[in-house]
Amino acid sequence: MDAFYASVEQRDHPELRGKPVAVGGARERGVVAAASYEARQYGVRSAMASTTALRKCPELVFVKPRFEVYKDISRQIRAIFAEYTPLIEPVSLDEAYLDVTHNLKGMSSATQIAREIRARIWEQTQLTASAGVSYNKFLAKLASDFRKPNGQYVVPPERGLAFVEPLAVGQFHGIGPVTAARMNQLGIFTGADLRAQTEAFLLQHFGKSGRYYFAIARAQDERPVEADRLRKSIGSETTFAQDLSEFTDLLEGLQPCVEDVWEYCQRTGIRGRTVTLKVKYADFQQITRSRTGTALVQRQHELERICRELVEGVFPLAKGVRLLGVSLSNLNNAEKSAGQQLTLDF
Repeated sequence: MDAFYASVEQRDHPELRGKPVAVGGARERGVVAAASYEARQYGVRSAMASTTALRKCPELVFVKPRFEVYKDISRQIRAIFAEYTPLIEPVSLDEAYLDVTHNLKGMSSATQIAREIRARIWEQTQLTASAGVSYNKFLAKLASDFRKPNGQYVVPPERGLAFVEPLAVGQFHGIGPVTAARMNQLGIFTGADLRAQTEAFLLQHFGKSGRYYFAIARAQDERPVEADRLRKSIGSETTFAQDLSEFTDLLEGLQPCVEDVWEYCQRTGIRGRTVTLKVKYADFQQITRSRTGTALVQRQHELERICRELVEGVFPLAKGVRLLGVSLSNLNNAEKSAGQQLTLDF
């Protein structure tokens, strides 16, 4: 979907159309969850601090997120996908991979399927979507960004290698800013540069990820579309308006996260054995503390007790705390889903 959260707000609030919009919180500790294309022209991006976004675009309009609305629309879109194929791998509320090799419509053109799906999404939601069409997930993901917004791009097999060669490695899905910088230090700037490296060289410098980098530099990606990935964790976190330093304040600040996680557990039947506390300090240093039990956490008060003990373990504090989070992992198999991190605060 194109600037999904922001586009929903502009659709539902006509006065926002044509204006730079950020979904998130405008206060000092706020974070941009999504930015409209008008805002992106000023350099505003998701995950950017709200204060930075406002410096880049003083006219930026902040809108409080409405996640239930976004989830409902996501379900509508997923239903459209399901008319074409059961092989749907959600990546987030606004993105998914579809394997249409053997599709339910008996259509021979993946390009036409993408065009139809985008048209159906517009008819039902008045929102635009972009699509990448190719023979593997890596190329389809890259191609999906080439004609945004409201477009699609096709990379056929005979063009895969030529498509990858001139791209900056920072554009590759799976290569983040830190890894891209390391590659640049090694003289690797483009797909062609990456392809010139041996697998042994990439394994030496990037560990097991080197094997993936070796493959994608050759436009190869054997990962299947996984329609039923097991959820690996359930989490929630919150950023505080002011740094916290007192034990009771940290417990109070963490409580909404605990309730958020447990509400999800109750609704889905999922339980987990590992509880992880995430702490981000005022200077943005981040630590985690985990505890794994022999049995699943079955009650909210158990989760609260473990969280309290984990919080005790980070005291005494050398600096204030700006963010706390809690997650459950080592889950049972009550639900098969590709989930996302829950967030309470923006």
